[in-house]
Amino acid sequence: MEAQIQRFLHFLIAEKGLAQNTISSYERDLKSYLHYLKEVELTASLNEIQRVHIVHFLKYLKEQGKSPKTLARHIASIRAFHQFLLREKMAEQDPTVQLEIPRSEKTLPKVLSVQEVETLLDTPKPHDHYGLRDKAMLELLYATGIRVSELIGMNIHDVHIPMGFVHFIGKGNKERILPIGGIAAKAIQQYLDAGRPLFNTKHHDDQALFLNHQGKRLSRQGFWKILKKLAQEAGIDKELTPHTLRHSFATHLLENGADLRAVQEMLGHADISSTQIYTNVTKTKIMDVYRKFHPRA
Repeated sequence: MEAQIQRFLHFLIAEKGLAQNTISSYERDLKSYLHYLKEVELTASLNEIQRVHIVHFLKYLKEQGKSPKTLARHIASIRAFHQFLLREKMAEQDPTVQLEIPRSEKTLPKVLSVQEVETLLDTPKPHDHYGLRDKAMLELLYATGIRVSELIGMNIHDVHIPMGFVHFIGKGNKERILPIGGIAAKAIQQYLDAGRPLFNTKHHDDQALFLNHQGKRLSRQGFWKILKKLAQEAGIDKELTPHTLRHSFATHLLENGADLRAVQEMLGHADISSTQIYTNVTKTKIMDVYRKFHPRA
């Protein structure tokens, strides 16, 4: 079954154009699934696998303390895999038919207040090339709401400062064009002029927009370390994630009257239900304000 999994992963890369993080997630889920099938000695034939075996696997994961969200992700991976096997005639049946996905509670994203964002964005100082880079990254994230993976994947030619927009390939290999404001444009231009040329030239990446100390493309982990350090310096004690500025971008737009469809387009959400969660954040804030200030709340 290892060979079938590898064929499926190749299909996701070649035909679906999924991001590497998504491919890795599929691979981890399916390896866990395969390990379980080996434990119950069900790998001799794919046609031996029944719905009840998958249900038992999910029960096994639940007993290990896995969350409903993790279980739902495993089901999605397993279902896509078996549908692929059936379509490619490597199996005669799909055991995931009528398999229910457990409901997972939608947790509200952690967001910063406008004041906290301004404090964070003002924390990097333009005294050296690191400060110029960090300032440009944070300003660009908050100006556009792009994902961290999209940020670190950007190249120099993706930035069009005179015309006021950035162009890049986002999640699902989809092309996106987003406007940037004057403050973000200025920060990026300062970084390109006085910051980026000072990074290590021995291993210099000629294309990557944001570089690490070695002159190579900055990694997601590298950005995450920078963000945590800057948040600590800014005195922000809220729990942060690499998507905090993205969540704050969307929430602040909606709080100021932006159209939900426009925010969906800027975030690159395929389904508007993914964007609607931010309306719940704004409603929660309204209720907090009401309870705090209304004399009869």
